[in-house]
Amino acid sequence: MPNGPINTELLDRAILFAVKAHTGTERRGKGIPYIVHPMEAMEIVSTLTKDQELMAAAALHDTVEDTSVTVEDIRREFGDRVADLVYGESDVFIEGETKEESWRRRKLAAIERLAASSLDVKMVALGDKLSNMRAIARDFAVVGDELWNIFHTKNRFDHEWHYRGLAKSLGELSGTAAYEEFTDLIDKVFGNGTDKNLD
Repeated sequence: MPNGPINTELLDRAILFAVKAHTGTERRGKGIPYIVHPMEAMEIVSTLTKDQELMAAAALHDTVEDTSVTVEDIRREFGDRVADLVYGESDVFIEGETKEESWRRRKLAAIERLAASSLDVKMVALGDKLSNMRAIARDFAVVGDELWNIFHTKNRFDHEWHYRGLAKSLGELSGTAAYEEFTDLIDKVFGNGTDKNLD
């Protein structure tokens, strides 16, 4: 039995901060508020750890990449650890190139960075990636390969390469329900007989 109410002050602030940062934005091609995704990522992380700084980082994970919020804003509001976790989950954009042009290099850099990251970073990342993979699986079941047209890269095999690379980088979490669901959904969408190498 719990010993009384837990202190959720930091997590509560992170949720409110994320809601404000993502106000007025929608999930790509879905017509639903964007905040649904970081909240789902946070819930997934809560199945891996009770560490509220990790849950807060999951709630905040897209604020630096997708809004005007900076890493220093996160650091000031939530401290070094949460800021570093959010930064570890943010794409590094390549100056002078569009998102489409730099897509594969950005994703490869993220896969390699994630493989070398701490378990904390991997838990936050799995919350994000599993939430994304759930959405892909749901939509793929309805529209099939038309789904890829909403993304920066339209090639189904690029997405398979990306998600299998992420699964490999997150292998330290193998055996958790979240990781097993992630890899099962990858196989469900892309098939389990495909070459799983990154080359």
